[in-house]
Amino acid sequence: MDKFGLYLRESYNELVHNVTWPSYKTLQTNTILVLAGSAIFALVIFFMDVIWDNLVTFIYDLV
Repeated sequence: MDKFGLYLRESYNELVHNVTWPSYKTLQTNTILVLAGSAIFALVIFFMDVIWDNLVTFIYDLV
């Protein structure tokens, strides 16, 4: 149990004294970039799925 307590103290010390946290403006900008990138990626996947579905349906109707 002593090792776990030491781990918690060292982790807290690392987070409080050694980590450089981003500013609120940087965090906000990066969050918007991630959301926009995720939305674009989701749209690309959606359109690829629609095209693939239509292609398979077209080929199935030919057979």
